[in-house]
Amino acid sequence: MNVVLGSRGAVIGVRFLQTLSSTTHPGGHFGAPRHSHSSNSSQATRTYTSGGHNGHLFDSNRLVERLETQGFNQQQSEAIVQSVTDVLQESTTSILSNIVTKAEQDKTLYMYKVDFAQLKSEIQMMEKTDFSMMKAENERLQGEVNKLKQKLREEITRTQAGVRLDMSLEKGRARDEQAVHEIKIRETDAKIEQEISGLRTQMESIKFSILQYMIGTITGTGALILAYLRMFK
Repeated sequence: MNVVLGSRGAVIGVRFLQTLSSTTHPGGHFGAPRHSHSSNSSQATRTYTSGGHNGHLFDSNRLVERLETQGFNQQQSEAIVQSVTDVLQESTTSILSNIVTKAEQDKTLYMYKVDFAQLKSEIQMMEKTDFSMMKAENERLQGEVNKLKQKLREEITRTQAGVRLDMSLEKGRARDEQAVHEIKIRETDAKIEQEISGLRTQMESIKFSILQYMIGTITGTGALILAYLRMFK
């Protein structure tokens, strides 16, 4: 938690400094000391450095000048720079105090490796155990499947035998019914022939009657026509 807060404080301080001293002379770098005198101040400017470390945190002289151009006096500018420097130093100190040493890192890495090796060994052992259990379960299931297959084959055989018997009985009944139907069909054919013969006889008598009627009609019509012609001669 302290590392996070310290890091945030350092980032905020650096961004603040970059905003205030955004314009630099050609070749200038942030954090590089620059010695100059403010046009509004005759007092010599100071360069603030981090406590406990060599190297400058930022160009304090230019920051003071920048603050003075923004309307702050020299005392206010130096106070602001000092406050920012203190914040950066505290953040840096907090970060450095929480940094893990190389020995601690190696020790932690070694412990992780040992734990990983132990975990890997346990996983391999569990895999072997699970494989043996799965193999036994698979063999048991295979035996049950074989039993079910045998039972299914027997059931299919019994079903086929029953179906064959039913089909034989059905064929016998079908043959008997077919014979009865054939007898009925022959009887029906005989009745139809008798009906057709009767119809033919009736048709012949009807034809004869129609012929007699037509002859009588024609004869009568002819007699009427002759009588009509004789009347008008």
